[in-house]
Amino acid sequence: MPVKLSRRVARFNRVVNNPIQRQYAWLLPPWIVVCHRGRKSGRLYRTPVNAYKRGGTLAIVILYGEESQWVRNVLAGGGQVVRAGRTYDLIEPRVLDPRTTAPISPVARFVGRLSQKLLVAELGGPLPGFGRGPGAKSA
Repeated sequence: MPVKLSRRVARFNRVVNNPIQRQYAWLLPPWIVVCHRGRKSGRLYRTPVNAYKRGGTLAIVILYGEESQWVRNVLAGGGQVVRAGRTYDLIEPRVLDPRTTAPISPVARFVGRLSQKLLVAELGGPLPGFGRGPGAKSA
């Protein structure tokens, strides 16, 4: 049975859990930090999420639906991820049903079925430097 967490839970997580998770998510897979720019404000944001990599493809679990700001921002203007301490560009991000034949990991396919959707993108090569993303502020 698909699970979509409420917007109330999303707001709570943005204020309480995300600041805590940002401290470690960039280092400990399956956590990653998505770095994205606000569509209207132009501000940089950093959002910790759960993601699974297979080859050069990254599948990010969408727990709060496609209307989540980080999903909309990445689809509109691209983004980067920080995974295991390395920063990568997201190439051709798209929202997919986890039952598709996309080359995603079996774990991502299973977790994605719980949430109904995945944001799937190819990872660019590692960017120079090490660390917590491209100077983004907290989201």
